[in-house]
Amino acid sequence: MQALQVLLEEPIRLGSILESSSVQPFSSLTKIIGTLGPKSRSVESIESMLRAGMSVARFDFSWGDEQYHQETLENLKQAVKNTRRLCAVMLDTVGPELYVVNDKDIAIQLVEGEQLILSPPADNNNNNNNNSNNSSIAAAAAAPCSTKVLSVNYDALAAAVKPGDTIFIGQYLFTGSEDTSVWLEVTETRGTDVICKINNTATLTGTLFTAHVSQVQIELPTLSEYDLRIMSTWGVRNQIDFLSLSYTRHADDVRLARSHLAKLGDLVQTQILAKIENYEGLAQFDAILKEADGIILSRGNLGIDLPPEKVFLFQKVAINKCNFAGKPAVITRVVDSMVDNPRPTRAEATDVANAVLDGADAVLLGAETLRGLYPIETITTVRRIAVEAEKVFNQAVYFKRMIKSTGEPMEHLESIASSAVRAATKVMAALIVVFTSSGRAARLIAKYRPTMPVLCIVIPRLHTNHLRWSFTGAFQARQSLVVRGLFPMLADPRHSVETSNESILKVALDHGKAVGIVKSHDRVVIFQKSGDSSLVKIIELE
Repeated sequence: MQALQVLLEEPIRLGSILESSSVQPFSSLTKIIGTLGPKSRSVESIESMLRAGMSVARFDFSWGDEQYHQETLENLKQAVKNTRRLCAVMLDTVGPELYVVNDKDIAIQLVEGEQLILSPPADNNNNNNNNSNNSSIAAAAAAPCSTKVLSVNYDALAAAVKPGDTIFIGQYLFTGSEDTSVWLEVTETRGTDVICKINNTATLTGTLFTAHVSQVQIELPTLSEYDLRIMSTWGVRNQIDFLSLSYTRHADDVRLARSHLAKLGDLVQTQILAKIENYEGLAQFDAILKEADGIILSRGNLGIDLPPEKVFLFQKVAINKCNFAGKPAVITRVVDSMVDNPRPTRAEATDVANAVLDGADAVLLGAETLRGLYPIETITTVRRIAVEAEKVFNQAVYFKRMIKSTGEPMEHLESIASSAVRAATKVMAALIVVFTSSGRAARLIAKYRPTMPVLCIVIPRLHTNHLRWSFTGAFQARQSLVVRGLFPMLADPRHSVETSNESILKVALDHGKAVGIVKSHDRVVIFQKSGDSSLVKIIELE
């Protein structure tokens, strides 16, 4: 593998660091995914999040029922209509996740050095429901929690662990704070009970805790019956753009999910982002990347399975592989402290910037927007950090590495796409405009990380089976919202068939002028197909 380089443009004037950040009319090139929940589900809140820079809304079914998420989604639709800002929808599956449910919502005080027992619910003993929804939250709700016993929704936990294994338990989307999450060390097993030693004093608050067992294989299906039902009901009803496949462990997990989406018919266009969360996914990363449409690096759980000093290396290698494959790379857990504070720590701000310099396409915010006190400020802060990092991103070094890794002969469409980026860089274009139907041409341009925004004009395609007529294009437009640098516009399907690309281009450039992306005398690079040929042209605005 090629040596990983710090993609920082040189030289940087120290004085420029002291200058005020310039305001730009569009969001950062790096996309921001926000998780909607209790602190971020009103129309007004979502409108503010969209204006702040959120481009994808994540719905996590690890908690909340269909009705709750449907109400939130209806609010999102209204917010999109009010702000006229496009937003994609991501369904995050539960997967083989271990839970502790604190039904009584009482604070559980755990003291370092004392003993804690993890036990399956009484009605689940002697019943390994691996083919049922054993990973559902309800399965863990039978026994009350206490300072001595926590009820876990997995009957076979005692058979899976051994003395010395580490178990981490914290609130859903835990922050890793020592006083709100607990590290346990397995000392012995008794039947289905796991006896643990508490390694740090902590207070568990809330109704739902997540348990993660470091480097231990959990024999539960990647898609539970609950996940399959939600996909076929809520997912189909709402035409989800992305499926976040939690705890992806093998390429077969992605194939199974894609097969299920295809059977649902209406979700055949839904893209699958494989979520890498444990050592099994790490071991099969290359095969998973080949099958998936993109990767989410769940650094919270990975930080438990990997030694802390190894996490940064996996991030760099994984993003590098995604970049070479031309598939979006999403990272999580960047500004945990903003759950409770209006500003991130210095380390977190640097972490966001380094992810951008590594080549990440998007940042996924979980607890920060789900239950955090400052969801809008969090998005705004992440966007501003990303913008500053993008200004010094060494595109020249990145471009050379990408060209070298692609090799020769290069595919025709990618050759033209890379040429468009090179031309835009050479003439210092303010914008690249690409006409596309499938979105592939736009993604190939984004693969080479142009420093200017890419206006992706999606031309709808008409499909028919002689009984039913339909247009495609809406999915492709929204799915570009997870790719770095792409800003989609969907051409009107009623007119795009008979309307020339020149007319559509004029409308797009007029829109660009109106929002301040381009101005008079700016140069713009146009990428479009003409028959069987692809062409790149440079224009200067009047």
